[in-house]
Amino acid sequence: MGEVRAPRASARDEILGRVRSALQGVEPVTTPVVAPPGAAAPASVGLVDHFAERVADYRAVVVHCPPDGLAAAVAAALPEGARVVVPDGLPDAVLAGITAPVRDAGLSAAELDAVDAVVTCCRVGIAETGTIVLDHEPDQGRRALTLVPDRHVCVVYADQVVADVPDAFPLLDPRRPLTWVSGPSATSDIELDRVEGVHGPRHLHVIVVDEPA
Repeated sequence: MGEVRAPRASARDEILGRVRSALQGVEPVTTPVVAPPGAAAPASVGLVDHFAERVADYRAVVVHCPPDGLAAAVAAALPEGARVVVPDGLPDAVLAGITAPVRDAGLSAAELDAVDAVVTCCRVGIAETGTIVLDHEPDQGRRALTLVPDRHVCVVYADQVVADVPDAFPLLDPRRPLTWVSGPSATSDIELDRVEGVHGPRHLHVIVVDEPA
């Protein structure tokens, strides 16, 4: 009668066995891990300027303006004769730069696709990652409003900019829908050919409203 051999362990079993051996005698950690403080901008660069540089790295257009120059900056960001949709709660200082704005009253995806641009505010800007976070309050509108039109003009006030992602979370309501924007919508196929505008605006124009001197 031939020798009966035990079945050979699978690679999965071998790996899990090594993990169990390495963890023998190790007590689980039950103390919550505190996130490290947000990264500071380089000493030579202010926080808002650092944010602007990071946003520009994503091929977005970034401009600075004083509070009294906001309307002019918005007008300059829009193509001549553009049909622009806006959320209901957009501040008057922003609306002043838009000719014949189209108020969003539940426009369909097809109707949003027919407009040239959308103008909104945001909830917070993150300097280290160049990210803009929208929580879709009335000054930002519903999510479709900022995903369907081809151009998104977003107003970011200097006091909305924080250093890093951990600094942003206390300012956000997790019960609200959150959209995190890092540059224009872009993706790449298997040959790494960049394609823009597949799942969001192809053009992102950020207006940073600096604090008064």
